[in-house]
Amino acid sequence: MPATHDSLTSASPPQQWEAWVRDWFSVLKQAPRESLAGHAGGNRAPGIGTGAAAGVDTPPHALVFAPHPDDECIVGALPLRLRQEGGWRVTNVAVTLGSRLERRAERLAELEAACEVLGFELRLLAADGFEQVKPEAADAGTPLWRAQVTQVAELLKAERPGLVLVPHAADGIPTHIGVHRLVTDALREARLSTVVAWTEFWATQDAPNTLVETGVADTARLVRALACHHGEIARNPYHLRLPAWMADNVRRGGELLAGAGEAPPPFGFATLYRLSRWVDGEQAADLPPATLACDLPLSFKTLIASPPP
Repeated sequence: MPATHDSLTSASPPQQWEAWVRDWFSVLKQAPRESLAGHAGGNRAPGIGTGAAAGVDTPPHALVFAPHPDDECIVGALPLRLRQEGGWRVTNVAVTLGSRLERRAERLAELEAACEVLGFELRLLAADGFEQVKPEAADAGTPLWRAQVTQVAELLKAERPGLVLVPHAADGIPTHIGVHRLVTDALREARLSTVVAWTEFWATQDAPNTLVETGVADTARLVRALACHHGEIARNPYHLRLPAWMADNVRRGGELLAGAGEAPPPFGFATLYRLSRWVDGEQAADLPPATLACDLPLSFKTLIASPPP
């Protein structure tokens, strides 16, 4: 089993977290796989989400719509690699700060620390986060819900992101499902053309099409960032279980993408997404299946800039 490393905290040096991740590779009976580095800006392409149309060389922008503080870490493999390897700007959009009023200030401080570890910008939709982001509010079309949809739509129109990450439609708990409904409604209201990545954690999605590997350094960075959420991991040390979840993504995603009975890729850890192209606020088509190894540059051209259907 991996060493417990009881002394590991969010303040521990990256090298200690990386050593802990290497212990996980010994459990998997695999040689550690190393994260790629030093390719910032190398895969950038003009088009959706860039300033190319206006003749301005601005980096593509990804928005991560996080139902709660910590989701930016759990689903952060793809935006982390895009930031490091493709020169992307990544903003975590904090939809809520949790349901416990007395914890919100602390959770915001934890979130700021986690985003610093990941190199993500942070944007709040409201000082204390949105309220009542639930499927029943969407079904009822309450005034609060409509106002929140419009606010998110205005954000999307202002930022024109090249990639939007949001939980899939059945991601297990009400706030995750509510955030899916919120952002989907806002995409339609904004009539945005972009690529959307459905994420998963509390429940698997039926048809993921993209498996994003993270090597030692990037997996360790995601877990170290998750460890910044001190209050949450104190009641449930799920940061220590994150590599197990990511290893299971390889088991499940390998055959879902390559075909039943095929050998999974030689990854230790990966995260699953379902990527689709949206045109004028409507889902147009899924992107082709992709298995993205950590030792190759993440290609903007093949991942994001495939031609519309």
